Amino acid sequence: MKNIITHPTIEEKKSKAIEVLKLLDNYKPYIDGFKQEDKVCFFEQFGGFWVTQEPEIEKKMHEIEQKHNCKVYAITHEFTDFGELWNFLIVTNYPEEWEDMVYSHGNQHTLLAYVWNKDDEDCSEFGDITVQSFGGGIRRIA
Repeated sequence: MKNIITHPTIEEKKSKAIEVLKLLDNYKPYIDGFKQEDKVCFFEQFGGFWVTQEPEIEKKMHEIEQKHNCKVYAITHEFTDFGELWNFLIVTNYPEEWEDMVYSHGNQHTLLAYVWNKDDEDCSEFGDITVQSFGGGIRRIA
């Protein structure tokens, strides 16, 4: 008999994402916007903005979700010496990974993200990043 692999529904991924947003101590209206209207926030130096304000980034978010069957729940944006980075925090399609999806120490959290280097597409990849929570927002610190 073959093992049947079942993947989580979008609603299950969204539920996990809401759990993580609460753990990150995101501003309640950002969590509610995601929960009620599927609105994703992007953060610049802790300040949050709806991704719909940046059509290019919203399009990239949907491409990542479709291509990798994941759910983006928050985005950070930074300028670095090696390029402009957009970090898409995701819930994967593999629930067995969810238990270890976040490692927190105080207000610092290591999470899985798809990092898009807008200046060098070849440097875009999945990996762990560390964010800091403060005042309802987040920013990438490593």
